[in-house]
Amino acid sequence: MPRHDLDVPASDVLPLAVGTFDGLGPLSRADFPHRHSFYELVHVTHGCGAHVIDLDAYPIRPPQFFVITPGQVHHWRDAHDLRGQLVLCTPDLLADNPTDRDALHRTGHRCWRPTDPAQAARIATLLAAMTDEYRRQQPGCRSVLRAYLHILLTELLRATPDSAPPDPVPHHPQARALAVARRFDELLAEPALLGEPAHSYARRIGVSVRHLNELVPRATGTTPARLIRQARVLEAKRLLTRTDLTVARIAARLGFTDPAYFCRFFRREVGQSPGEFRHRLHPGPDGTADPPESTTAPPTNTSTPDDDSPYRRDDRRSARPDRHRTPAPEENP
Repeated sequence: MPRHDLDVPASDVLPLAVGTFDGLGPLSRADFPHRHSFYELVHVTHGCGAHVIDLDAYPIRPPQFFVITPGQVHHWRDAHDLRGQLVLCTPDLLADNPTDRDALHRTGHRCWRPTDPAQAARIATLLAAMTDEYRRQQPGCRSVLRAYLHILLTELLRATPDSAPPDPVPHHPQARALAVARRFDELLAEPALLGEPAHSYARRIGVSVRHLNELVPRATGTTPARLIRQARVLEAKRLLTRTDLTVARIAARLGFTDPAYFCRFFRREVGQSPGEFRHRLHPGPDGTADPPESTTAPPTNTSTPDDDSPYRRDDRRSARPDRHRTPAPEENP
């Protein structure tokens, strides 16, 4: 399954791209399952079809907002005349603002709809201002764009009553736990790490296993071991439904040396064998199921990128990640 990286000029200064579907190129409407190493915020203002994120298919009913987090698998299915605006950014954009970074991560894994026409108008105006600011690239644009992103995240979280807006609370006792839990969740989104034990994640975060086991439950109510199991199950479901990989190869990708043990693990967690789950598949909004994506042939995409497209994709599906090129604006389950 291909992975797209964000490739923008001076990414160490401004790891961000803002534009319309047309402006960001054909891969903004990709009709094949893929994942990103960055966040993609999508404001859909026109079109029809469905947006498939992991195992859920959302009918396109504008205006609506999607946030795809790093590691999630998504594609557009039977989409026609998609219009709207997108914001692409890496976690590095908010590296020194953990409150907004946490808020950005929390906005993922769902479809957002404005609470009323007034909020829909505010979001549209805000994104238009972001697009203009990004195109002009005037001095101070990084600070302005981060401020716009903060306002956007606040609007999204206000649309859900039980989601608190990103208001920083100095020296909040939960701050450390929330930061560790968020970083742990980001690492769980890396498929290559899913076969590693908890102490490996702790080392990457820079805490001891004891602190990991104390802080993550404090922030999430769930143990790291349980979250690792959930992440492995989700990735197994993605590969079972979106690829034609054999069960043995999926087991190996998830760090299981014994396919039979993987099958027992999957049945214990899901209540079905991998084969049963694959054959059932996840139905779309029309009651039909998406067929698995072939791992031997390139995806069919009616859009043909040209030399000026800001996105680049390697249709050979090599192990090297695909890159989104955006030019300067004019057994431890």
